[in-house]
Amino acid sequence: MAATITFFPVDCGDMTLIQLESGRTILIDINIRAVTDGVRDVAKDLRDRLDTDAKGYPYVDVMLLSHPDQDHCRGLVEHFHLGPLADYKKPQDGQAKKIVIREMWSSPMVFRRASKNHTLCEDAKAWNKEAKRRVQLVRDGKEIGDGCRILIMGEDEDGKTDDLTSILVKPGETIPTVNGSTDSTVSALVLAPMPKSEDAEEEDKKVKNHSSVITRFSIAHEETKDACLFLTGGDAEVAIWERLWRDNKKAVGNLQYDLLQTPHHCSWHSLSWDSWSKKGKDAEVSKDARKALGQTRSGAYIVASSKEISDDNSDPPCIRAKTEYESILKGVGGKFVNTADHKDKNGPVPMEFGVTANGPALRAVSKKSAIPASEGALSIGSQPLFHGRE
Repeated sequence: MAATITFFPVDCGDMTLIQLESGRTILIDINIRAVTDGVRDVAKDLRDRLDTDAKGYPYVDVMLLSHPDQDHCRGLVEHFHLGPLADYKKPQDGQAKKIVIREMWSSPMVFRRASKNHTLCEDAKAWNKEAKRRVQLVRDGKEIGDGCRILIMGEDEDGKTDDLTSILVKPGETIPTVNGSTDSTVSALVLAPMPKSEDAEEEDKKVKNHSSVITRFSIAHEETKDACLFLTGGDAEVAIWERLWRDNKKAVGNLQYDLLQTPHHCSWHSLSWDSWSKKGKDAEVSKDARKALGQTRSGAYIVASSKEISDDNSDPPCIRAKTEYESILKGVGGKFVNTADHKDKNGPVPMEFGVTANGPALRAVSKKSAIPASEGALSIGSQPLFHGRE
């Protein structure tokens, strides 16, 4: 099967599913809201894309939480099983089966930095509790199986992760496994969070600027190992991207992408220190942050997971950020897209990219899509795909 990357329409929030050629799945963040008028049932959309295990439990092989804001973990307790698999409870009549997280990818540093800024929501607390349970199993030398695996993204402060080298992934290191098994169809380069800084001012910027796990996935198509480079960074804002450019400007390949999920739902604050609502057109772009976010390959896509972007003072999403991303794409024949605009007659639908040898290709909403099918377009199922890189 060809790999796909699906962005679910969750308003200003993130929820992305990578389905690999190997059949394994990686879920990045969730924002599952109560289904009402205008709110799509993305939990059903997700379950429809997942396999079930021998006991009939739906599962993801990996779930990565970029950071613990509510719009990145909403719905965890309601829709996912937490705790030992032996404690899995069968759903009551009318309820869907909870989803098993075979392996968690989690960072203690983003929790520490987030908790200094605001109170954690119940879903975030539940994720943290489950992560600690799994870490303790490793410390106790227990045999680790599905539903108990965890990788730690980035070192904790004061040496708290020094005894966890078997599950610790430092910035600059690459993860070649999925759910504990080597998978030649994907690798994940961890770029952040950076460890705690000795510089109090720099550490304060990381706290205030939504320090998140930033990962660059390299996804294969048949024999092409890096057919699609997908960069995702939660709510990381300008200070983080400036630091990433300083650390990687002699190794810009680490920041290259075919597909970028705009940080913080197309917020201007990922590109600038200035307030868009206060300074408007006088707001200045950070050159270093723009360079970090501008390492496109030919035909790249930039995806804003947000509500509709209006020409006003809103942020996020911000019209000025959209304009800047469009400028980044201009020289490489790329395209900026918004999950809120990817819709059928009933409203926004999941935005799916197929991974081809030429990079990501966007699946049309339907055969009657307003996007014209280009000559030579490939297809997944019955839907045309539109190439990025040629």
